[in-house]
Amino acid sequence: MDKKKLSAEEELLKQIKKDSAKKMKAKEEGSEIMFGLGLFGIVGWSIAVPTVLGIALGVFLDKRFTQSFSWTITLLFAGVILGSFNAWRWIREKSEEEEEDEE
Repeated sequence: MDKKKLSAEEELLKQIKKDSAKKMKAKEEGSEIMFGLGLFGIVGWSIAVPTVLGIALGVFLDKRFTQSFSWTITLLFAGVILGSFNAWRWIREKSEEEEEDEE
């Protein structure tokens, strides 16, 4: 039982060291709040830009060609989906980089 308790204590100590190293790194690189705001900004822009471009192209196509469906709505959804995928991919890459840095 002492080995299990010792192992749990060692694991806890290891996790605390890892967390404190992460906080020290964030403090050296800049404020955690600014990093969070920057992350929200990048995610927001990565979704907003394809959405707005899709809407603009949709409006152009709706004025140019008469269809039984709306290009604007179709390309709006396509822009949101593309932007969301792009934001997800970017966050996943940043998370993987952070995990590699921790090891």
